[in-house]
Amino acid sequence: MRARGSSCRRPEHKSTDLSLEQRFIDSVSSGGTDLGRAKFQRTPASQSPAFSLLNRDLSRGSSNPLLLRHLNQTLAAGRSEMITIPYLTALTTYFSYGLLFVFGQLRDFFRKIIDWWSHSSLQGYAPICLGLEDFYIRRLYLRIQDCFNRPISSPPDSWFDVVERVSKDNNKTLQRTKNVSRCLNLGSYNYLGFAAADEYCTPRVIESLKRFSPSTCSTRVDGGTTTLHTKLEQCVARFVGKPASVVFGMGYVTNSAILPVLIGKGGLIISDSLNHNSIVNGARGSGATVRVFQHNTPSHLEKVLREQIADGQPRTHRPWKKIFVLVEGIYSMEGELCKLPEIVAVCKKYKAYVYLDEAHSIGRQPFCPSPLCELLGVDTADVDVMMGTFTKSFGSCGGYIAGSEELIQYLKYACPAHLYATSISPPAAQQIISSIEVILGEDGSSRGARKIARIRENSNFFRSELQKMGFEVLGDNDSPVMPVMLYNPSKIPAFSRECLKRNVAVVTVAFPATPLLLARARICISAAHTREDLVKALEVISSVGDLVGSRVAKFSHMAFRG
Repeated sequence: MRARGSSCRRPEHKSTDLSLEQRFIDSVSSGGTDLGRAKFQRTPASQSPAFSLLNRDLSRGSSNPLLLRHLNQTLAAGRSEMITIPYLTALTTYFSYGLLFVFGQLRDFFRKIIDWWSHSSLQGYAPICLGLEDFYIRRLYLRIQDCFNRPISSPPDSWFDVVERVSKDNNKTLQRTKNVSRCLNLGSYNYLGFAAADEYCTPRVIESLKRFSPSTCSTRVDGGTTTLHTKLEQCVARFVGKPASVVFGMGYVTNSAILPVLIGKGGLIISDSLNHNSIVNGARGSGATVRVFQHNTPSHLEKVLREQIADGQPRTHRPWKKIFVLVEGIYSMEGELCKLPEIVAVCKKYKAYVYLDEAHSIGRQPFCPSPLCELLGVDTADVDVMMGTFTKSFGSCGGYIAGSEELIQYLKYACPAHLYATSISPPAAQQIISSIEVILGEDGSSRGARKIARIRENSNFFRSELQKMGFEVLGDNDSPVMPVMLYNPSKIPAFSRECLKRNVAVVTVAFPATPLLLARARICISAAHTREDLVKALEVISSVGDLVGSRVAKFSHMAFRG
């Protein structure tokens, strides 16, 4: 791989040193926003002290992911395309979190007194679970944990069976029952409907299971490479339009294990502020200097690149050994398409490599290499490293890296996930191969093209109907990911539970996966959904939205941007 960078220098910037805990408390008390001054609207995130602190903590490899995630997400809310939040909603959200925080601290205070009186704790040992993460789990998450980790007992098709659970200790623990509810599935990443039995894929997967067994029980470099793995890598490279590819058994590991191999000390990583946690952990584990640019804002990316190239490496000011810009094709929590043409143009200008994560965008465009590149008119040759997963559009597991033959050969020699991890299951590999053949029409039918057309039609229909109802929906057209804003923490369990009562299963997302203020329900649409399914889902969401008061668009006349 060729090194890129510049030797221009600039004085090193310094920032004040605040504890992460103090910054978290400050951010909770203010929600990352000053209501009186509309801070998100008037102050660019890149100029705020928190932005400097975030960049510094990422480059140092801070060990507190909860706090870094909140800083990261809070700053992203200050981008130019801001979310409109009603004043009343913002105030009640702050007030609700404030109450939870205060009463949680009071309960912890009395708990310490009781523990001291009873001497129940181990003497001389530091608590294993300590800090704000533990506080958040005990005092906030456990109250609504029945809305998360719901077990299912059927394939994640358009409808699936959700196992009912009960709690006898105020939600501290949940016990499964023998009862199941048949629910409409709006939470799984089954974009093209391959997760259930398929007339073309399933027989071939069963045959591969009989021939190769469920696992290779070995790493790729020992006895874990079958003819299916070789065929899969060739198939993926051809599908995305790259010379070569390498596959892994887990999508998360694909990012977190590859980035430390691609770049290390002396390198510079510039990451979108809303990148997935796997990218964040991979970047932090690489040892490279990490900087963050405002979400999907090419102009700020260019500013960061220019400043960092001028500064050079910390302390020595030597030229960077190489520079990587990390972005996603579709951002899973926002449903937004990456501004790839502009970002590629900036990277070309400053000789930086482009690393594109297509976990949520791959496989949704017929007869083309990369869906996002084709959609946005970007040559795949301009994307240096293409990453993706097989869980969203292919009904399987694992991930891949595609690029030049030189790059892939290097990764096979150096990547721990390839050298030491068990190879992807042969039936899972066959599922991916068969689904790609269906998408490309190599099964002798047009089912793949029809699936692609249906997911786009379903997504745009559902998004437009939600917006007509008055819900605030993030993301772009053609995206199957639709975040419906809830904001207030009390609406998170209410929305989820009421939908489940009406046999519609949705995923709700809150801090630390999103900024403190921007809790949401994330709806994922599938090509397997019929129009009747979508109409039922809209009816349920409409009634639940009225019940919990989540239709916020009608209050836009009294809103500020956050």
